[in-house]
Amino acid sequence: MSVLKISDVSKVFTGNTVAVDKFSLEVGDGELVCLLGPSGSGKSTLLRMVGGFERPSGGLITIDGEDVTHLPPEKRPTGMVFQSHALWTHMNVFKNLAFGLKLRRLPAAEVRRKVEAVLELVGLAGYGGRLTHQLSGGQQQRVALARSLVLEPKILLLDEPFASLDQHLRERLREEVRDIQQRLGITTLFVTHGQDEALAMADRIVVMRDGHTEQIDRPDMVYREPQTPFVAGFIGTMNLVEGQVRDGRFERAGLVAAMPIPDGPATLAVRPEALDLESAADGAARVHRVTDYGTHGLVDLDLGDGTRLKSMVAHPDQFKPGQTVALKPQAIAAYRDNACVYRS
Repeated sequence: MSVLKISDVSKVFTGNTVAVDKFSLEVGDGELVCLLGPSGSGKSTLLRMVGGFERPSGGLITIDGEDVTHLPPEKRPTGMVFQSHALWTHMNVFKNLAFGLKLRRLPAAEVRRKVEAVLELVGLAGYGGRLTHQLSGGQQQRVALARSLVLEPKILLLDEPFASLDQHLRERLREEVRDIQQRLGITTLFVTHGQDEALAMADRIVVMRDGHTEQIDRPDMVYREPQTPFVAGFIGTMNLVEGQVRDGRFERAGLVAAMPIPDGPATLAVRPEALDLESAADGAARVHRVTDYGTHGLVDLDLGDGTRLKSMVAHPDQFKPGQTVALKPQAIAAYRDNACVYRS
């Protein structure tokens, strides 16, 4: 059993710049938790503190109940995979993986057995004699993953490991890494700013902003029920429209939706796939652009005051630029004072 617990951890850099502010999280045994947020949200700093590469300004980090807050990286039961691979270019693949095992003074036969086993695990059996510069970007990242796994860490830390790869390779590798993580049952903390990666890989997602937690939940809940306007706008594509509620109706430039909350300002949130369109001469919106993706279409719309909306449609050929349409929201949420106050 390997449980990572982060309690009220903070990091303040020189000049009183607060990167992480009293952050708490528990990652359960075998769980993969993703730290998701924009650049500067504190997610990589937090991961580096867990790995021992940054010293916390306050708080406690424990692994299986043992305090590791001030231990150096080599004394922690963690393995970290960096975005840059950080492989030794003067060593072949085998020596890259064997280095840490040799520091532990393991017998040569055991070192070879462990290295060959982990190479097979990551799909690189027979690659031990190759130099790292002879490998593709995806293969180098597999070696970086193998180098961490061969040490059998209790906690695996992944710092945007696929950021430098092209989209197709990124998608394939994230599936492979998730399969390996589940097969090994290794507790994992994963940093990314890619929403697709978080939604595809994580058991839970932690959405971070300015060193704080905005929401912690399962991927489906973060997408379907974002708790703050920031999460709503950051995860996937969301139409966020500020307007006024009067007598249980939200209104903004012809966009109207039932909203049984007290009168006053509110922000309406509706996903493109939940915003239906219907051709209407007196419609509230005008089609600005239509993009056909083959599987679906995306229609950019303008309200009368210039507010831009997006709608996902099954038949994009039914809509043309300049056409007026009626808007029919099928599922909405309302936010006020940075909190969700209504959801339909």
